[in-house]
Amino acid sequence: MRSRVLAADLLPLATLGLRSRTLRAALSTLGIAIGIAAIAGVLGIARSSQADLLARIDRLGTDLLTVANGTRVGGDEAKLPATAPTGVARTAGVEKVTATAAIRGVQVFRTDKIPSYRGGGIEVRTTDPTLLDTLGGHLGTGVFLNEATGRYPVAVLGHAAASTLGITSAGPGTRIWVDSHWFVVAGILRPFELAPEIDRAVLIGEPVAAEYFGYDGHPTRLYVRTDPDRTSSVATALGRAANPTEPGSVTVSRPSDALASRLLVADSTTALLLGLGAVALLVGGVGIANVMVISVLERRTEIGLRRALGATRGHIAVQFLGESLLLSALGGVAGTVLAAAVTYGVATYRGWQPLLPANGVWAGLGAALVIGAAAGLYPAVRAARLNPTDALRTT
Repeated sequence: MRSRVLAADLLPLATLGLRSRTLRAALSTLGIAIGIAAIAGVLGIARSSQADLLARIDRLGTDLLTVANGTRVGGDEAKLPATAPTGVARTAGVEKVTATAAIRGVQVFRTDKIPSYRGGGIEVRTTDPTLLDTLGGHLGTGVFLNEATGRYPVAVLGHAAASTLGITSAGPGTRIWVDSHWFVVAGILRPFELAPEIDRAVLIGEPVAAEYFGYDGHPTRLYVRTDPDRTSSVATALGRAANPTEPGSVTVSRPSDALASRLLVADSTTALLLGLGAVALLVGGVGIANVMVISVLERRTEIGLRRALGATRGHIAVQFLGESLLLSALGGVAGTVLAAAVTYGVATYRGWQPLLPANGVWAGLGAALVIGAAAGLYPAVRAARLNPTDALRTT
């Protein structure tokens, strides 16, 4: 009668070595678990980060362009004409335009008692009341500049500028010292992700800038909202629209491109970390192969006894191959659980939505099983080829 192994016997046989050497089995699965956790965890964290970044790009919009004064052919700084906002506003596809200008050589302090050499690097910029609407920004506290307050020493602080000055509230009782003039802080802005220069600035009206600091009416940066379907074509036309005589001296950029470029950096970093995870998984497979080879040497008597009782070479091979696969599967499951925990912890801490891609998990588990099969193949064949007489003779 032909001997055969029933399906119900496979699991007890495969777990025989694991149950008798629990610590060794646990250490063997650790390498696989680390590899799977590295692969799935990196994919989960990267996917969560990318989803958050894409959501931010969608929320902030890709239809914002900036037009700034650049340099001429000779290398000296160019000026945007005073008519630049009007020219840009007339461009087809442009929906909103706000002009701002950096006032050079003006320092800002919390009080008039601070020496000039301890300036905090805060910039003073002129703007008009349409800035918040164009940028889609919001006030943290207070009110923004309007046509009336823009004529007087009234300022609105960017988020970073307010933090540097140590100001948390706005109102008639809050003042700052701007180049020998007191300015009332009317409002404090929330952070601008697409306009960090606004975050670091003190915003004042154009009329008061001309009166106090000699502002000549030439803007240094325009913020432009476009028709989302025509942003690229508008960007190519803004240089000539802003400065028809020297279009090459105008710099046009899309702030959201800086966020989008982070996706490319994240992808390259993810590929590097996945490579390291694959190496860890391979090392885990080598560890399992080593353990299985040792297990075969230690269990020669058991193998010989089973062969003497009728087990075929195939039965022995299936037993050891199943043990190797089981070790890999346990490591894969443990690694997946660890990856899920790490992904959830990091995403929650960073304020992201936790995402663990199913294809990454299944690919990792599949790779673990393949490596487990490869690691157990040689020990299984070696065990199957043992001569029963020689195996029983071993003490």
